[in-house]
Amino acid sequence: MEKIHLYHTNDVHSHLEQWPRIQQFLKQKREQHIQANEEVFLFDIGDFIDRWHPLTDATMGRENIHLLNESQYTAITIGNNEGVNLPHVALNHLYDNAQFDVLLANFYHKNGEVPEWAQPYKIYQTKAGTKLGVIGLTANFSHLYDLLGWKCTDPFTELKKWIVHLKEQADIIILLSHLGLPDDERMADEFPELDVILGAHTHHMFEKGKLSNHSLIGAAGKFGYYVGHITLDVNQQKTIQNKKAVLYDFESLPIVENEIEQIQLFLESGKKMLQSKVTTLDKPLESSLFQATEFSQLLCKAVREWSGTDCAMINAGLLLGPLSGDVTEYDLLSICPHPINPSVVELTGEELAKILAESMNETLHHRQIKGLGFRGTVLGVFVYDGIQFHSGSIFVNNKKLDSTKTYTLALPDMFTFGHFFKEILLHKQKKYLLPEFLRDILKWKLQN
Repeated sequence: MEKIHLYHTNDVHSHLEQWPRIQQFLKQKREQHIQANEEVFLFDIGDFIDRWHPLTDATMGRENIHLLNESQYTAITIGNNEGVNLPHVALNHLYDNAQFDVLLANFYHKNGEVPEWAQPYKIYQTKAGTKLGVIGLTANFSHLYDLLGWKCTDPFTELKKWIVHLKEQADIIILLSHLGLPDDERMADEFPELDVILGAHTHHMFEKGKLSNHSLIGAAGKFGYYVGHITLDVNQQKTIQNKKAVLYDFESLPIVENEIEQIQLFLESGKKMLQSKVTTLDKPLESSLFQATEFSQLLCKAVREWSGTDCAMINAGLLLGPLSGDVTEYDLLSICPHPINPSVVELTGEELAKILAESMNETLHHRQIKGLGFRGTVLGVFVYDGIQFHSGSIFVNNKKLDSTKTYTLALPDMFTFGHFFKEILLHKQKKYLLPEFLRDILKWKLQN
């Protein structure tokens, strides 16, 4: 009976404070399995990078790739943080020095060619001759990828196409899926040929995996809190006799000598790279969650000017601190770390009035947000530019709101994904302005 070990991480999001311990654990496990003459493969299922971390932001993710190289990963697929949150050129060169395979079956240049740094799938052969077909798929944010100069396609259509080749060439089929749990379960139902699905994107976790149809789904949560491990027992006919999954809690992993120093070095190295001066302020810019300040109004004005709209709206919680004196790139990252872009939507005056009324709900101001690119705590109050309130009436650029007129509103893209103002915004056409984040627009405003 051949024993094959699959270790997997996902959605680390540059939480490198966990990395020294994870790296040591993976190295020890690899050596242990090799000594026992057992096969070992190591996969990351996307969103390993996140530009909130200064080392990631300063190097556009390239230092994260160096960390994966050091840990001898076999293959990875990309998540939306690699794909959507990097400019085209940065993603196109992210894996220039990768010593692992990038498996990505539903991602192309706009002309339909597969990027040089990726391949749809790969066949890995063990010493006993068992062939593992491994394929990668990422979430289909087709519209955003199109704006960035890429073509992302439907993962189900692509898997239907490639599964034919995998069945012909492989004894065991493994999917690296940055699609989210609902799609993983649908994959298991529609493609019983999948022996293992390693999941990501929705930050779900299964302590002992989840058997769905014929597929064993493994998932390791988020932020490096867990490392996944799947063991396959394969007989001489190259058929899986047994498969089981387990998660290792980060807290249970052996402490690394000097790990605090290593974690601090990650931060300080990135901070050092981001010391170029943006501007010098004559007076401090203060932030506040629950009242509009000169700083939050400045950012809102910048978003409107950048977007070229009639008006703009942001939430004060986007600014995590003040600025004063000499302002560096690192300062902007620290107070505005979100991978959030501006977006534009066209609204009638009646629709705009409804959104503004909803934005004044104090319950919404205190709402804690996790995900959607937001890296703060609570939303905070909403701040407006080009919008005035007088005597119970709304004015846009000092003209009373016309309920039948069409207005353009700029706002952070997080409000357009169906979680806020959904009665109005959910079915509206949105225009996303990529690749600049809000902090890039803030930098532009401060320098001008």
